Amino acid sequence: MPCVLVVDDDADIRELIARMLRQARYEVRTATDGETALASMLLVVPDLVILDIAMPRRTGLEVLQVLRARRETAVTPVIVVTARASAQDVEQGFRVGADDYVIKPFRVPELMSRVLATVGPAH
Repeated sequence: MPCVLVVDDDADIRELIARMLRQARYEVRTATDGETALASMLLVVPDLVILDIAMPRRTGLEVLQVLRARRETAVTPVIVVTARASAQDVEQGFRVGADDYVIKPFRVPELMSRVLATVGPAH
């Protein structure tokens, strides 16, 4: 079953996404900040990362830069889920290495569709 790491400092959003993924039978791990997320990925590389941008200890963009620089995570798919909605924000997210970019507030079915398109269904 695919493993998804959900990284967001907002507990409500983090748990909403985690619940959606668990209901779809994905293995889910969570992190509350960028530093914790990077430490977690040293132990187990997830099949997908869902990553907020505005977080303490390391922003999502900083995390994304580190992921793309590490051999183990260079191609790990990352869906950015953030309130940063300007065209410049979106362009920067893709430039740093995001595979997809979802703007908060998001619709749960839309995010689930993007997860399915990225890693496929859980078995």
